[in-house]
Amino acid sequence: MSHSFDDALSEAAAPAPGEPPYLKGLNPEQRDAVLSADGPVLVLAGAGTGKTRVLTTRLGHLLYSRRAYPGQILAVTFTNKAAREMKERIGLLIGGVVEGMQWLGTFHSIGARMLRRHAELAGLKSNFTILDADDQLRLIKQVVTAANLDEKRHPPRQLAALIDRWKNRGWLPADVPNGEAYGYAAGKGAQLYAAYQQRLQELNAADFGDLLLGTIKVLRENPDVLEDYRRRFVYILVDEYQDTNTAQHQWLKLLAAPRHNICCVGDDDQSIYGWRGAEVDNILSFERDYPGAKIIRLERNYRSTPEILNAASGLIRENKSRHGKTLRTDAESGSPVTVLSVWDAEEEARQVADELEAMMKRGERLASAAILVRASHQMREFEERFVAVGLPYRVIGGPRFYERQEIRDALAYLRVVYQPDDDLAFERIVNKPKRGIGDKAVQDIQITARKMGVSLSQAARRLADSDEMSGKARTQLKLLMDNFDRWRANIAAMSHIDLATAILEESGYIEMWQADKSVEAEGRLENLKELIRSMDGFENLGGFLEHVSLVMEVEQNETGDKVSIMTLHGAKGLEFDTVFLPGWEEGLFPSQRSMDENGLAGLEEERRLAYVGITRGKKRVQISYAANRRTHGLWQSAIPSRFVSELPVAAIEIKEGGSGSFQQRGAFAENRWSTGDFSSSYDSPGWRRAQTNAQSGGVRQRGPVIEVTAQVINSADDSHGGFSVGDTVVHAKFGQGRVVHADGNKLTVRFQTAGEKKVVAAFLQHA
Repeated sequence: MSHSFDDALSEAAAPAPGEPPYLKGLNPEQRDAVLSADGPVLVLAGAGTGKTRVLTTRLGHLLYSRRAYPGQILAVTFTNKAAREMKERIGLLIGGVVEGMQWLGTFHSIGARMLRRHAELAGLKSNFTILDADDQLRLIKQVVTAANLDEKRHPPRQLAALIDRWKNRGWLPADVPNGEAYGYAAGKGAQLYAAYQQRLQELNAADFGDLLLGTIKVLRENPDVLEDYRRRFVYILVDEYQDTNTAQHQWLKLLAAPRHNICCVGDDDQSIYGWRGAEVDNILSFERDYPGAKIIRLERNYRSTPEILNAASGLIRENKSRHGKTLRTDAESGSPVTVLSVWDAEEEARQVADELEAMMKRGERLASAAILVRASHQMREFEERFVAVGLPYRVIGGPRFYERQEIRDALAYLRVVYQPDDDLAFERIVNKPKRGIGDKAVQDIQITARKMGVSLSQAARRLADSDEMSGKARTQLKLLMDNFDRWRANIAAMSHIDLATAILEESGYIEMWQADKSVEAEGRLENLKELIRSMDGFENLGGFLEHVSLVMEVEQNETGDKVSIMTLHGAKGLEFDTVFLPGWEEGLFPSQRSMDENGLAGLEEERRLAYVGITRGKKRVQISYAANRRTHGLWQSAIPSRFVSELPVAAIEIKEGGSGSFQQRGAFAENRWSTGDFSSSYDSPGWRRAQTNAQSGGVRQRGPVIEVTAQVINSADDSHGGFSVGDTVVHAKFGQGRVVHADGNKLTVRFQTAGEKKVVAAFLQHA
């Protein structure tokens, strides 16, 4: 049943003496956030502190107390689901479904509403079309073609990504700096951006970025329109403020002035979407944007145990760019956060599977557990292990590993090489990457195959060797079929790993994704590397393809009791009794690419991502890292993530994964956490075996913190790791220093800038 606003108020239950009923159960900080109605307010809501309840109760309070009518409140969320839930909760708070909340929605939905109302001021008609990503890319390709640019040298996807980034920053074509314009086609980026915008107007269309950018332009150029909205919106509420980009920030500032009755709820420690335009500085600069702002910290956590919160708080304190808060809870003490060292990724998956089976024996549901990975390619080991032991699982936020587009494409190439008459595989990749074998040519191949009663591969060979097909299609088809013949001839002569690598490179498939500048491209390339890695455990190509077929045969049913596998980015906002966090190794997590591209800001965002991962856990959290990872059949040594060393020792328990894992002794924990040094006793037999394998393969590991060579690591066998008192040494973190004391492989070094530190010889090099 639907009610008007006044009806809802009259039918609401009578408040208890002295306060409205919706304030019941709020803690003092939450109550303060709800009742501090006027002026700028920033609610720093830590993980599990009741953010959604505060936001909806605050909105309900504004309505219940008659400070504003529904149409006078602008309430912005990031998802339609969040907007629906907020509207439903408000109805429950004040006694019915409230009508007239037309300004409660996502940034894009509200921006579209405004832009349609003032379309003519933006050079559009009110019935303009909103392009999706595919339509946007097609239009950009037209613009690139019209500029006589080679798509291979200047991929349209790269321009699309740049334009999206520029719009997130609030830049119109005239605003793009010269340096940014040179990011595409030797300085033509801004010019092509302008041409693209012109084509949008001609088509009476807008892309998603225009929904806010176009509205900002209208508001800035039309003071009367801006003033009308400022009068209309008596109060502004914003959810997940830490995820806003520059354009959203500008839009809010325009609308909030001059009243500044704006309340933003968010957590700077959970800002993890910088790669898609989010600016953590928006929440950090709130007091500068809105002088006199009130900052309210929600630090009482209702989700996790004290140990989990202590581990997360200790880790995030290492970040410098943050407001600062410490989560606390009244919950009873629980299990410490487990830090598990394992031999390799396969053992990591075995350990998780064993723990999940133990959970089931204890009567716990698999659905109460989740595996949160930094990169999607990490999922493969877990999926294969779970299939092998019969553990049901679901992949959240994407397809299973072998169902991903790039993996299916790669497997299709391998299937055609191994079995030429596989028509489905051949049809999938005959023109992927695009090589001039278009729909007409494919149709000719299909017709020929039917007439002759042969496979598509045989028909393609017939057409390539005859005059029945001409032009570029014939030339490219002949080249492709010759390649397949050559690859097939090498099945016995080459290892299946080398052959697969050659196929993906020589076909142009790897190059296609390298030229793709979309956000997803890097992940696809990593998945292809993981596919190659996964072949190492099989004797030949046929055995590997049979294994994949059996794995893919397992149905993906979303219902039932299943453990969840997802990326850390996809886990934000979720919670589980038990959380597994694998792959905490330098270069993997924190991501080397993130640090290379963004420096300290990238590292801090990676640390926030680790914080998000830990705080998803309610009862148990297990972090794990491997001594080595296998690449193209060779062992590559791995170094535990610096995040491991930043965890408070009182909140964790160090465990070994098995006989092959390298040991973590008491001295390791004591030295590492008491001194703040990133060092450990890498002198176990398992660790030395890994390094021997690495040395035999000529592996040299380069990481963001430290450079390790097999020669240096193996020197741990010497009494002082190859160093003597008085030696001048170099440490990647502390710089240059001199050895002043040696106790086995544990050295005391007096560094020039860092002072005296206890470190392990494995992490030093001679100056």
